[in-house]
Amino acid sequence: MRWSIECRFSAAAFAAAGVVALSVAPPASAEQAIGSYVALGDSFVAGPGIPPSTSDECGRSEVNYPTLVAETLGVAEFVDASCSGAVSSDLHGRQISVLTRSAVPPQYDALRPHTDLVTVGIGGNDIGLVQLAISCTNVAPPPQGVSCAESNSGRPDPYDIAIDTFASRYAVIVEEIRTRSPHADIVFVGYPTGIRDGGCFPEQQMWPQDATYLQSKIDRLNTVMAEQVVGAGARFVDLRTSTIGHDACATPEQRWMEGIVPSSPGIPLHPNAAGHRNAAERVVSALSADN
Repeated sequence: MRWSIECRFSAAAFAAAGVVALSVAPPASAEQAIGSYVALGDSFVAGPGIPPSTSDECGRSEVNYPTLVAETLGVAEFVDASCSGAVSSDLHGRQISVLTRSAVPPQYDALRPHTDLVTVGIGGNDIGLVQLAISCTNVAPPPQGVSCAESNSGRPDPYDIAIDTFASRYAVIVEEIRTRSPHADIVFVGYPTGIRDGGCFPEQQMWPQDATYLQSKIDRLNTVMAEQVVGAGARFVDLRTSTIGHDACATPEQRWMEGIVPSSPGIPLHPNAAGHRNAAERVVSALSADN
């Protein structure tokens, strides 16, 4: 999600120590023929704050799901172009890193005519999901605060408008990837379950109606993404279903999505190492299903 928002919460998370070793076993039926793989996307792809991290300007983790997918499939040529804070315009334009203030090349520049596989995770920053999550946070119980669900009721919902307006952008992204890498298998990866309906206040500081409201917008974005990319001839990997019960309200040992205060290395409101392992398993399974 958008790094300018993440930085308000993540200083302690980036200082966390400890390496979580993960491996993803491919299904026995998988027949791998992927020589070149490029990963595009935002921080839900990059995995910032999860050690071991690269020293680049995007805060990528060395155990994020694209890296695990590449290792599992034995990819010969792998480029992780994902970058924390990316919006869709950063796929074709220059992004300025808030970590180093240096320019990050357009993510599309990693694509080649011979690229076999492209995974994409994008859109959350474009429609402001992290900003929404922050607006839904309340330390005190009602009525000592403001409900994000109530604030956006009684009028056209601004997040519904943002998601529906952004929807057609997914098909444009598919076409741009296809132009640059005409033979690539294009796979969009959705966003995981962030928080269960009703939440778990006060453990996670969102009132019940606000937790439900936030997750409904994540679900809407996933639905729109799936419809658009499949309609454009790409594929969609759903993370929502597999992450139910592993949201920010789960016990620490079952939690794949960190809450407002992370309980394991990572940054707030983002998948941890276990969440990335799950995403990698879902992607590998989807690719293997066609073999």
